[in-house]
Amino acid sequence: MYGAVDLGARKQALEAQARREAAAQETGGAPAQVVDVDDANFATEVVERSMNSLVLLELTVSRAEQARQYSLLLEKLTAEHAGRWTLARVDVEVSRQIAQALRVQNVPALYAIFQGQPVAVVPGIATEPQLRDWLAQLMEALAQYLPPPGEGPEGGARPEEAPVDPDILDAERAIDAGDLDGATAAYERLLARSPNDQDAKLGLAGLGLIRRTQGVDPADVERRLGDPADIEAQLLAADFEMLSGEVDAAFDRLIGVVRRTAGEGRDRARLHLLGLFDTLPADDPSIVKARRNLASALF
Repeated sequence: MYGAVDLGARKQALEAQARREAAAQETGGAPAQVVDVDDANFATEVVERSMNSLVLLELTVSRAEQARQYSLLLEKLTAEHAGRWTLARVDVEVSRQIAQALRVQNVPALYAIFQGQPVAVVPGIATEPQLRDWLAQLMEALAQYLPPPGEGPEGGARPEEAPVDPDILDAERAIDAGDLDGATAAYERLLARSPNDQDAKLGLAGLGLIRRTQGVDPADVERRLGDPADIEAQLLAADFEMLSGEVDAAFDRLIGVVRRTAGEGRDRARLHLLGLFDTLPADDPSIVKARRNLASALF
């Protein structure tokens, strides 16, 4: 189910990236609350820092698209809770000693480090609601040692966030439970009240993506790609690429089909591509680039 959540949250991930880049411009480097850690500075940036404050240690593989999107989500949550912890990021392909010392089996993984010791862990990729729940429990357990909620690094109160629509929450809970019909119903309720709600539109498009690939064997799709005339295999392959976070690869695949085919096959690829656009915000950089490439392929 992670693919649907990942696509539905891509807008927030892009916004988090923009905030990170803006902070980097102001400080001349990475935001103060997000630090890159390696074997050389682990003792200073993680162990020593954790003696007086909480450190969330992210173990990742930076070259993996899905892991990068997860990193952006963690940065977003770190920015929302300014001053309550530091996010320390380790690329395990570069800093293998850290992963070995923690006996990490799979990445991404997220450790809470306090007073030099791991006190909690999130193995693998969690959804945003799951992470928020894990963080809430962690904050409760360490409440007496951490800054009060709602205070930033300077001690000033942070502005309250707009409440999340209850139908969005219902949809997220249904997705976490694997209830696609329930999630669809929640998004449709929201659209009935707010026909232009972008979160609901993105959610429905992401659910459609999952439905198309349910019960489909990726290995069979890979085998069928050897037949240039099998347009359906190309469409399914693009869907699987979207679900794994390989957005540009999915778009390039379908644009390639448009370039080399004609008639019904070309129309199917074009319409499928436009449908995949609906799973992302309209101003997503990948869509902007793909629209230019599609225009070139068509004309």
